[in-house]
Amino acid sequence: MAQCEGAAIDAPVFHNVLESIGNTPLIEVGRIDTGPCQLFLKLENQNPGGSIKDRIGKLMIEAAERDGTLKPGGTIIEATAGNTGLGLALVASQKGFRLIIVVPDKMAQEKIFHLKALGAEVLLTRSDVGKGHPEYYQDMAERIARETGAFFVNQFANPANPLAHETTTAPEIWAQMDHDLDAVVCGVGSGGTIAGLSRYFAEVAPHVGMILADPEGSVLAHYVDTGTIQEEVGSWLVEGIGEDFLPPVCDLSRTQRAYTISDDESFHIAREVLDKEGILAGSSSGTLIAAALRYCRAQEAPKRVVTFVCDSGNKYLSKMFNDFWMIDQGFIEREQHGDLSDLISRRHAEHSTIFVPRGYPAHRLRPHEALRHLPATGHVRRGAHRRHRRRERHPARGDARRGALQGAGRNRHDLEDRDHPGRRAYRGPTADLPRRPRAHRARRRHLPRPDHPHRPAQLPEAEDEVRGACAALHRR
Repeated sequence: MAQCEGAAIDAPVFHNVLESIGNTPLIEVGRIDTGPCQLFLKLENQNPGGSIKDRIGKLMIEAAERDGTLKPGGTIIEATAGNTGLGLALVASQKGFRLIIVVPDKMAQEKIFHLKALGAEVLLTRSDVGKGHPEYYQDMAERIARETGAFFVNQFANPANPLAHETTTAPEIWAQMDHDLDAVVCGVGSGGTIAGLSRYFAEVAPHVGMILADPEGSVLAHYVDTGTIQEEVGSWLVEGIGEDFLPPVCDLSRTQRAYTISDDESFHIAREVLDKEGILAGSSSGTLIAAALRYCRAQEAPKRVVTFVCDSGNKYLSKMFNDFWMIDQGFIEREQHGDLSDLISRRHAEHSTIFVPRGYPAHRLRPHEALRHLPATGHVRRGAHRRHRRRERHPARGDARRGALQGAGRNRHDLEDRDHPGRRAYRGPTADLPRRPRAHRARRRHLPRPDHPHRPAQLPEAEDEVRGACAALHRR
């Protein structure tokens, strides 16, 4: 316990980052209508890896170490929507294990960058196929583990998954709520959270109800309502929760009610939580909070309800917190003007378009580089692309030339350039460096140039976007 200006502060000092997993705070929702109920959010985004999955990542690896399944320096492989992978990567990096993660291709790039930054090897596979398909992410991870002899974590059937929540998450909630709790709203990714909490509260407080928040398209809400798994499976953009099968560790026997939440509602609730409560929550958190709000507003008597901020919204800044992405996906409707501007998705007035000036060597740049290199005047001399290529082809010549010019205090355009009559360039000590045959240089002058006044330079990516926009207009 630390001391600060005479007051005692409960701020422990940890010996390593893994000790800081868990004991996350609860915060009461105060600026969003919760009906007659009190709604509390368990901020699992405060874990060092940024999500609730840090808990199971730590316990599953430690359990494998204890039973000898995972040897020192061994290889771990797992299929995940991202957050379990981040939890495993955090633990693996601290314990010296190699980690291979298989993720569906719909996952946010922020998660993938985070995984790679922690040293994990990331394999992307298709997100539009179901269990049994060879490219289904779980089946692919299991196959690779079988072929390589790596330890397959398999969070969907690993008993350490629900045990982590039964022994840490549930007791924390019960203590933080002063043993006064009526319901907990959970989602199901692997099913460990709802299974672990169900077991704990069945023993400690059987009156606590378990509520399921399920994305539209998942089969789990239908299972809670009917007891059967529907054959038709939809698709959804919310990451980390919802399934097309019932995971082996998932226990829904104590679930009293299930709410089906659309992507649209999930994303807008998450954005509202940031706007009104100041909490940057992820997409699955939007689903859980939306279901919790529905439950709270439907009650006639006051109740105390807990749900989770499962992970941080900083992993979704390029998606649901990006207005352009939301517009492209149809979740935000723009103001209509009744003219052709309604068809333009990236408007210059909103500073969402990059223009490359005529004569600039745009063929050498990617879009994200164009802004960094764009000259303030918007004009580049002809022949700039040739000088770039010449330096790339003969870096020694470029270095020698620049050094000679600096030594002589002269500009490289002071003397005549024999490649370009009428131009001035200093040759001096670089004259004996390798040069291409003059005939080749002459032929090249007759090739189309990117900076030709009748052929403005364009980015290949921009051309693809224009073609796509034209195709969309044609379909309309």
